[in-house]
Amino acid sequence: MQFINNLLLDMELDPRLVEYLSIIIKVLLIGLICIVANFISKKIVIRIITRIVTNSKVKWGKIILDRKVFRKLSHIVPAVIIYSFSSTFPNYQSIIEKLAIAYIIIVGLVFIQSLLNALNDIYQTFEISKVKPIKGYIQVVNIIIMTLGFILVISNLIGKSPLILLSGFGALSAVLMLVFKDSLLGLVAGIQLTGNDMVRVGDWVEMPKYGADGDVIDISLNTVMVQNFDKTITMIPSYALISDSFINWRGMENSGGRRIKRSLYVDTSSITFCTEEMMEKFIKVQYLSDYIIQKEREITEYNAKNQINRENPVNGRALTNIGVFRAYISNYLKNHEGIHQNMTLMVRQLAHSEHGLPIEIYAFTNSVQWDVYETVQSDIFDHLFAVAPEFGLRVFQNPSGADLRNRVEESSNKALVGERSY
Repeated sequence: MQFINNLLLDMELDPRLVEYLSIIIKVLLIGLICIVANFISKKIVIRIITRIVTNSKVKWGKIILDRKVFRKLSHIVPAVIIYSFSSTFPNYQSIIEKLAIAYIIIVGLVFIQSLLNALNDIYQTFEISKVKPIKGYIQVVNIIIMTLGFILVISNLIGKSPLILLSGFGALSAVLMLVFKDSLLGLVAGIQLTGNDMVRVGDWVEMPKYGADGDVIDISLNTVMVQNFDKTITMIPSYALISDSFINWRGMENSGGRRIKRSLYVDTSSITFCTEEMMEKFIKVQYLSDYIIQKEREITEYNAKNQINRENPVNGRALTNIGVFRAYISNYLKNHEGIHQNMTLMVRQLAHSEHGLPIEIYAFTNSVQWDVYETVQSDIFDHLFAVAPEFGLRVFQNPSGADLRNRVEESSNKALVGERSY
């Protein structure tokens, strides 16, 4: 740049004016070089790289372009040029070099962060990412790199060795532990979650304490993001999944069946022994004919063998309408196309309560999809509520306002009829 000074001196200008003009011209010239270099790197070099990556068969090339990895790296070019021309200003050379190096370090940190994020995006394209996510580890590496970069920037600006700053961090360890408490707890929790395969992206988890009931959509260093079924988002601290209990429905989804566990309450006053008319009716039912024939044979043989007098229905063995109804439900489920026949299938009585006698269905649908599961379950109970009266049974229900009003009207009508007859 000395030729600029010589050129101005040849013009016979005042030496003081030459000094200021030369500085201004040098700054403008260096700025122009930086602008041209930045233009070339972004408009030409980056476009060439983009075209090469786009036309290549590498699947993850687009991810790197979306993260603007090369574009962020291009910011280092002006800083390198300024550092190269720092000797042009001897009085300010040290300051210019320090600032240029600090900027280069910052650009390098941004580039590394962008590259790590691109690496995580590439990893998420593989199926293993749902089982072993690495986002938490990448965030830890980011924190470490950013901390080291911050130390390098400070040490460069003050002109001291980075080891001096690192030695000073020992006294700040307690403060750092407090500041990064959640990150450290999240790191340990993340290692346990992935190591023990407790949670994966896509798992349906339920954690009422945090209002979470939905699918895991992201696992990071500090939090696990859950999208609830109402489309709201719940953020759960990673360490909470280790310290508190939660439900992971992955086992149900992998099994291929979803459990139905629901009861139908029968009014006990409607339970009775089967009459001959009822038996003739039941034997014509598709799912009961074989059962009725077999049970009648067993009961007849038993009563004959033990010489039981059946004039009193209390004596010996006899079928009840509730027992036949249970047998019907069991055979109905065994022939239902929506029930998983290779998993537990049971129709049982539970303890009698003030609501009647519970007949519980314990079975599994052959689909884990929510809408299919609800449809199958509803179809089964629609049918059972409709057929219960055919067995002489009444489904228990607490009296409603309409029931009480009808009872009052019936009583009033009977009283009115009685007065008229009187």
